[in-house]
Amino acid sequence: MKKGVILLTSLMLVGSLLMAACSNKNDADPAASGNAAQTEQGSNEGAAATPGGESGLKEPYAAADMSKLPAVAKQRTDTIIVGLTDPSGAFTPYFTQSGYDGNVNSLLFSSLVTVDDKGLPIPDLAEKWDVSDDQLTYTYHLRKDLKFSDGSPLTADDVAFTWTILFDKSYDGDSMIPTLAIKGAQAYKEGKAQSIEGIKVIDPQTISVTLEKPNATALVMLGGQILSKAYYGKDYKFGQLDYIKKLHSNPVGSGPYKLEKFIPGQEVRFVANENYYKGKPKTERFIYKTSEGDTWQYLETGEVDYASFSATTENIDKLKSLGFVNIIPYTPSTYGYLQVNLEHEALKNKKVRQALTYGLDRQSIYVDANQGAGSIANIPASPISWAYTEEGINPYKFDTEKAKQLLDEAGWKEGAGGIREKDGKQLVIHYLGSKSKQTDIFIAVAKENFQALGVKFEPEVFADFNSLESKVESGDYDLVSFSTPMLADPSDGIVQFMDGEIKGYDNPKFKELYEKGLATSDIEQRKQVYKEIFQLLNDELPIIFTSYKKTVYGYNGRIDNLSVSPFVGLANSLPDWTLKPAQ
Repeated sequence: MKKGVILLTSLMLVGSLLMAACSNKNDADPAASGNAAQTEQGSNEGAAATPGGESGLKEPYAAADMSKLPAVAKQRTDTIIVGLTDPSGAFTPYFTQSGYDGNVNSLLFSSLVTVDDKGLPIPDLAEKWDVSDDQLTYTYHLRKDLKFSDGSPLTADDVAFTWTILFDKSYDGDSMIPTLAIKGAQAYKEGKAQSIEGIKVIDPQTISVTLEKPNATALVMLGGQILSKAYYGKDYKFGQLDYIKKLHSNPVGSGPYKLEKFIPGQEVRFVANENYYKGKPKTERFIYKTSEGDTWQYLETGEVDYASFSATTENIDKLKSLGFVNIIPYTPSTYGYLQVNLEHEALKNKKVRQALTYGLDRQSIYVDANQGAGSIANIPASPISWAYTEEGINPYKFDTEKAKQLLDEAGWKEGAGGIREKDGKQLVIHYLGSKSKQTDIFIAVAKENFQALGVKFEPEVFADFNSLESKVESGDYDLVSFSTPMLADPSDGIVQFMDGEIKGYDNPKFKELYEKGLATSDIEQRKQVYKEIFQLLNDELPIIFTSYKKTVYGYNGRIDNLSVSPFVGLANSLPDWTLKPAQ
């Protein structure tokens, strides 16, 4: 399963519910263990922030005529429904199969730490924490009387268990925690120790963890969701984690809701958790509608209460005309990109990658075609990130002649039929996309652009994520469209270049800078490091950066207390959602 990215296209969209910092690896983060789904579907895309420019909606808009609310939505008295692409049913954090599973378990499991609207850590299950002067030891202080959904106590032992199994030699999930150099973790993984030396349970409400080297993301990364040792650890034996799969369908968590029923291809039903530490959620029932269909239709007919759309003037005007919909503008911390197959000979050459970027009219594809609801991305960070910069960054403005020049320099000369050749082979780009309006636009523009360069363009479109993912895993592609999950820290947006996710990219200078960026918690020092990293990646283009997008959320005007964080999405506000009586 693709880690750390999400497919740009799907049939339904739910707002992001999880933060990427807990674990920035998933198929989608969305979102999986710690990331929520950001997807696109024609005019109904998930969207990221846009530098400069304003969308057509700058402030929240209140429903103007609730009398237009469809009867089916009026009849709901204790239930809120949101659309979601079909999850797999792996509802255990750190073991999810897709970002959509992550959306589900975000309601079932709470974290030690979450982040606020600026991306800074704030308490969740942990009421406070301490960090040693040498930045190596983190001590979490849990709230008193925490409980799992089955009523059993949640203590530091559960935290220790959660961290420990992620270093088991058989763990093959997508958590980033195993990348942390926790003291003694390697010895445990190799079976040379019965426990991890750096993890110490001080008392039922206090636990500490000591690293071998500083890591600026450790506080939030370790502060992820907690598994019950009594439930998930009952049958645990070192080197054997397969048993957890049997527990996916009957999760025991500490989040605001409990799983009531999962009907694959139809819905996921939740009921309020009376043991939630903040108190039982105000809305008794929550449903993810997972059946495929048109998002506009579902919202218009009242079958769903919440949906996301690209922030075009057309979409905003249409949402306003419904009368019963509240609208809020939203800029999550994501970016879109074209993954490049660096193992293919032609694409190993930086000049070819640069030529394809110069030669692709990204403005037409990602901005103009979306009525300005987006802008061009040139670095692996969102404009709302504190690390974002345009200093020393090549904008790669559309320039066919520049692209041709670079291809000439790379040895690709025009051959039969106008297609460039080198060593007897034609320059062919096999592109993978998902069935959507956005993909249609990309293919139409890219085909014309690449033809002008003398590049043969061969698109292949898939109806679902899993099919496309299988193709990517096989290596039979040149370019494929993806988007990141939400990025709480600038390191989240570049980890795929470090952990082998982007096969064929191995730059010692990048690795040095990556480590340097995590070695200090000083924001100003980190800004300088990430500026250098962004300049490096902007030049080398191990992926082709595409776009940041603007989005708006439309939701049933009966819902109160709904807010969206650029880093956490809906997760922080969802337990407080209330459903006002229908007029």
